[in-house]
This record gives sequence, C-alpha cells and structure tokens, in this order.
Amino acid sequence: MRSTLPPSVLPDISPARGEIGCHRRFRQSSASQNERSRSRRPISRQVGEMSGRTEGGNVERCLRWLCIVISTVTVALSLFSAPASAAKVDALFQAWLENDLWPDAKSRGISRATFDTAFAGVTPNLELPDLVMPGQKAKTPKKQHQAEFGSPGNYFAEKTVGAVTGGGRSRAAKYAKTLAAIEKTYGVPRGVVLAIWGRETGFGSAKIPYDAFQVLGTKAFMSTRKDMFRKEVLAALEILERGLATRSQMKSSWAGALGQPQFLPSSFLEHAVDFDGDGRRDIWHSQADSMASIANYLVHYGWIRGRDWGFEVTVPDSVSCALEGPDQGRRISEWTGMGIARVNGKPFPANEVRSEGYLLMPAGRNGPAFIVTPNFYVLKEYNESDLYALFIGHGADRIAHGDQNFAGKWGKVGGLLRSDIATLQRALEKKGYDVGSADGLPGFKTRRSIGDWQAKNGRAATCFPDQELVAAIK
Repeated sequence: MRSTLPPSVLPDISPARGEIGCHRRFRQSSASQNERSRSRRPISRQVGEMSGRTEGGNVERCLRWLCIVISTVTVALSLFSAPASAAKVDALFQAWLENDLWPDAKSRGISRATFDTAFAGVTPNLELPDLVMPGQKAKTPKKQHQAEFGSPGNYFAEKTVGAVTGGGRSRAAKYAKTLAAIEKTYGVPRGVVLAIWGRETGFGSAKIPYDAFQVLGTKAFMSTRKDMFRKEVLAALEILERGLATRSQMKSSWAGALGQPQFLPSSFLEHAVDFDGDGRRDIWHSQADSMASIANYLVHYGWIRGRDWGFEVTVPDSVSCALEGPDQGRRISEWTGMGIARVNGKPFPANEVRSEGYLLMPAGRNGPAFIVTPNFYVLKEYNESDLYALFIGHGADRIAHGDQNFAGKWGKVGGLLRSDIATLQRALEKKGYDVGSADGLPGFKTRRSIGDWQAKNGRAATCFPDQELVAAIK
C-alpha cells in the first residue's frame, strides 16, 4: 500500500527519515522490518478481451509480432550499448509501452482509448529514485550507502507529532458522527484512523504533485522493482477503465500512491470504500471515504476489534532485550510475571492480560520499550517500519487522551553510516545470526542478534549497533 510523501510536500508532519522511507501500501523496507508481510491479491481482470481483433490469419499475426520483436530488440541493442540520454530512454520507453505493456493491458480488458488517454504525452521521469538507467547495472546509490542512520528518536520530533495529534483532535470533533460510524462498522479506533490520515497527507491538505501514470510507468519500465510497479500501473489503468477516477485525478506521490490515504492503485481497488453513499469511492475529495478506506484497509490485514496497539513498559535488566520480535510472543500475563510493567503504573486491561503480546525495543536499551499486540503489526502493513507503526499508535493515544510523550527517553544513538551497519550485519550473518537483511537498517532481527552476541561474549546486552560493536564483531 502506501508511499509517504516527501518532506518537501509535508513539511510539518513528515518525520525524520531514520530507517525506512516509504510505506506499506508501498513496500520499500528491508527484510529486517518485513517479518509479517502478506501476499497481495492479484489485480482483478476484466472478463473477456477487447473486440476488433481479426480472427484467423495466424501466419499474418505471427509475422506482425515477429516484426515487433525484431524492432524492439534493435532499439534495445542500440540504447543499451552505452549509458542512454533522456531522448534515447524516452524512445525505448515508448517502444516498451507499445510492444510490452499494451498487449498485457489489452489482455486484462483495458481499451485502447483508455491506454492512450493514460499515456498521452507521458515521458519517463528520470529524477525518480531507484531507477536503473539503460546501460547501467542496479546498485545502491552512494548517497544512500553513505547516509547516516539517525537516532530512532528523530522520528518523534514534537513538531511532527504535534501537527498530527493537534490536527487529529480538531477533526475528531468536526467529524465525530462519521468517525463513530466508522468505528462501529470496522472496529478501528478513531484515533488510529486520524493519525494515519494526518501522517499521510496532513488530513488531505498536502499537494500531491506527480502524474501517477508517469511515475508508475517509469518505475514499471526501469526501476529496481519492475514487477511490483507493473502490477500497479495495470491497476491504475483498471481504475481509469472502470471510471473509478478521472485522468486528471490520477496524481500521486513519487512512489505512485494516490489520494488522501496514499493508496497504491492495487490497494485502492482492494480496500477503498464508498462510505458517504454517493456511489463513488472517492479518496481524493471525500473525507468520509478516505477515513473509512483507511479503516477497511486495516481490517483486511487483520485488525482485531477491541484490542489496543500496545503499551509503553519498563523492562527490568533480568529480561533480555533479545526476546524482541513478533515470533517470540507470550501472553501478556507471562511478560508481567517476568517483571515487565506499564510505565503509568496501571495494570494491563483484563482482555489484554490473557492475550499474546510482543516485546518491542526500537532503540534497544537506549530508548522506550513496549509490549505490542498483533494490531501493531497490522499498522506495519500500512508502512513496513517499526517507527511508523509506533508513530501511529503513539499519535492515536495522544489524539484520544491528550499530549503526553513517551516516559522512556531516547538515548544518544546513531551517527553510524548505513554502510557501517551493513558491515556489522554481514559479520553477524557469518556467525550464523539471522539479521533479516544486511541492508544497513537495524530491524528487530538485527537488534536481537546484537543482544544475543553481546550476552554470549560477556557484554551488557544493548541490542543496538554502535561504532565499537562494528569493530568488535568481525
């Protein structure tokens, strides 16, 4: 699902980028943050094929397709022989549209008129991230490889959180009746819906500047994840074909996400709803449809009615930080028996005590700790980042109960380059640890692997990377 608009678009609500840049609906996270991802259903196909195709004439059709293949290969060979100019890339892009994407779209029931409307005047946007230029091989950009991994606490700057929670409370009053109906229908608390809506597009106020077909077409043609974006551009064509949106409405983020909830096209087809009863699933202009679609998305990914997302806790030294992760769940009553307690001194709700919870320590021993529920991992389906899901849960609590920051303090961690962390991860992998992926992002598998190594080597387990560890773990 969903890709976050860049800070230039959302200056007041976009958190500092510390671990993962995009969403769920748009999956741009590492495997270390991706332990519970679910497969997506394929785009629904239109029944039948478009009319106007001459039956018979097999030899003629074979010759025609042979000519197309030869011409496409000829163009490709000339363009891939050296790094391509913008004009050459555009020529190859137009050939790809005609000879590759169009036959696929046609087979799915997309009319030629819809296809031509979608791509009229569209050229590749070579400024988008994660592109593989003709004549070049895919590689990690130097600026990403050398990017500094900041403290997780940067994600929760008060200016950022306050913009979402303050705006959320005002809209909780303004749309109280609609939110009550959404909560009754879907079982998702209004604070969660408002926090996502505010985090994604500033409650619909953000300008969404890109042309969706240019973004999706470019990425389906030449990004590092062509298959994923091919699915999305075909879904966008289906939206247009079925009249679910106009061509002018198809504006997106730099990753192709649409509307106020920032759904990728396939997520729109699967999860968007008409909640205001006007006969349209309008995530561009309807607040009711946007909020209900967010709730419906979460329900489709397993939101459990009546359960919270999580609780901030204190974790005694006797409890290893290496117990973190959704694959090491215990009944919350077991966690409390180990000495874990809520920071506010209150007992866990009775229905939660009997249910499973998971230890979350996003900065290891250098920051707040939490016992989270399965609903936390449903939030990660919106954007596969521990910090994103925590931001939404924390924001929802503040919308519902007033502004209060975490009791635990974020320590002075960070300062490492992503390449440093990747080096550490590869060293741990050589020692037999599962770090998720050596991508320079310390997800829970990396954190607990660090803690386990520290404990086995007579060190105090911090479960978070630092410069000394990079040198020590070889």
